[in-house]
Amino acid sequence: MGWEEMQVRGYPEFVRTAQSYHGRPIFALFCGDKDAEGRSWCPDCVTAEPIVRKELHNLPEESVFIYCLVGDRAYWKDPNNEFRKNLKLTGVPTLLKYGTPQKLVEEECFKAELVRMLFTED
Repeated sequence: MGWEEMQVRGYPEFVRTAQSYHGRPIFALFCGDKDAEGRSWCPDCVTAEPIVRKELHNLPEESVFIYCLVGDRAYWKDPNNEFRKNLKLTGVPTLLKYGTPQKLVEEECFKAELVRMLFTED
């Protein structure tokens, strides 16, 4: 079967999507919103996304990859936003294995070998 990708925007949609795949391995990449040309306001997200996408073939069978836009820069910078409060995110991009402490933050997402390890190790 391989793996599936879902694209969501905002915290409520992320939670709904993650809950709908309960029981399957869920990996999520959190990035800043994109403009009409498809460019994120977050330069690190622009760098990380192609690196992460190149490693998606290493995802475990039956897993789900959620690409989540966290909102505009002003929302993200608010220390009380739901991603920071509920998921304890400290920066974007963040790649994590949902329900575990395993995550890569900011420039760690630039390292293909770290992304591969997150996708392949239990």
